[in-house]
Amino acid sequence: MSYIDGKEHGSKSLSERLKEYSASDFYPFHMPGHKRRAAGAWMEDSFPDPWSIDITEISGFDDLHHPKGILKEMMEEAARVYHSDRTYYLVNGSSSGILASVCAASAFGEKLLLARNCHKSAYHAMILHRLRPVYVYPERIEPLGISGEIRAEEIRSMLAEDSASQEPKKIRAVLIVSPTYEGIVSDIEKIAKVVHEYHIPLIVDEAHGAHLPFAARDSAFPRPALECGADLVIQSVHKTLPSLTQTAVLHLRGTLVDRERLERYLSIFQSSSPSYVLMAGIEQCIRYMDGAGREEMRQYEARMERFYREAKRLRSLSVPDAGYFKEHSAFAWDMSKIMIDTGKIPGLDGVRLGSLLRERFHLETELCAPRYVIAMTSLMDTEAGLSRLLGALFLLDEEFVENGKRSAESAITATWDIPHVESVLTVAEALERAGRETPLLLSAGNVSKEFLYLYPPGIPLLVPGETITEEVIFLITSYREAGFSVEGLKDRSLSSILTVAQSKTDVIE
Repeated sequence: MSYIDGKEHGSKSLSERLKEYSASDFYPFHMPGHKRRAAGAWMEDSFPDPWSIDITEISGFDDLHHPKGILKEMMEEAARVYHSDRTYYLVNGSSSGILASVCAASAFGEKLLLARNCHKSAYHAMILHRLRPVYVYPERIEPLGISGEIRAEEIRSMLAEDSASQEPKKIRAVLIVSPTYEGIVSDIEKIAKVVHEYHIPLIVDEAHGAHLPFAARDSAFPRPALECGADLVIQSVHKTLPSLTQTAVLHLRGTLVDRERLERYLSIFQSSSPSYVLMAGIEQCIRYMDGAGREEMRQYEARMERFYREAKRLRSLSVPDAGYFKEHSAFAWDMSKIMIDTGKIPGLDGVRLGSLLRERFHLETELCAPRYVIAMTSLMDTEAGLSRLLGALFLLDEEFVENGKRSAESAITATWDIPHVESVLTVAEALERAGRETPLLLSAGNVSKEFLYLYPPGIPLLVPGETITEEVIFLITSYREAGFSVEGLKDRSLSSILTVAQSKTDVIE
């Protein structure tokens, strides 16, 4: 059986394919953060057979939605570890935490100030609460063409303008992403101070930063958002820590968000039959990280620093490091995200590099963007695994040089961009209006009725209610021609897009 590009030979069940893949030599530079190393590694033999502990809310095992016993004690223990007022287990991933946080912090029809590079779950929360978005755009880091930090000054300006307006509906919460998919961290402490001047909560989607609270004080890793003053923080423990897929936590601190209201929404967005396997995995992960994991974080940091030192010797490919991001004015950066830049090599993009790493070296990366590949690491990555990646990069780098493909100019024209467009309807309003099919190439000037994503990371390029521009059309066609996965449109061929109908004759029956 072949795993290259997801192809297979013969008909096999999912469990059979998973077992065979697990036994193969493919190395995971992607989430989940346990890197398939549970047995004999961080858990040793302490975690039981999942079949034997897959139960429901029987006597003595509490209820996640009304915890009074062991689950209450587990979450109180987690709150002590994280220094939060409350910590909640999430078995529906960070998405459920984002949905609950946004809904708890706002009332129907109010405004939410959110970073435009937020995950799609934030937009789903706006649909459910019919919120009016006020977008703050991240800085842009060139020449990589990626989203940078959110500036506190920009948030201050937008909150001041909103406060001075005569509109009855005001901004009731601020939501930003930090770290981003690429590891860019905003100045949460400064942003929190600004937001709190207006007596509203700051929500931080820290899904990719679950490891940060366990780094040493003198570490090169950035400080976690909760420590910096955020009111609600959502972390995916499965992304960067040794925990099972779909596990996450939500932290609450302060009184700006009503606890009972938050818990009510958590009960709505989480399964009524939460998995005890997943909850036991969260408990095991946090206990490990609060003990031996703290020392392992030091060793992990040392491994990563060695990796970046070695990667400086690459001649065609390049791996941006802390110095690079400091030079480009990023507030802070999380070294766990290895970005491999293809920009000096004409004809090479992230999709092709990702394919080469997969096909020739059996290294599976997290994300292939137009100009770069992200190899996602965690403290469970071994020295041998990082050496495999370095070896592959040096071999490919030498081939690119020998083939005369090295160039001082970037050959990549499409970048991972979030276009600045006008929002004329709320997301909910656009979805509820009548629609029409419009040829994509002729859609400029229309209002979108659909989301458009590159997935991963699940950040919308276009949101319902936004005006379609020529730039958006160019980006969509560029990504499609480059072989990226463009999702969200009903027409999967990307020939047409649903737009908001302008008259009755435009309506799709």
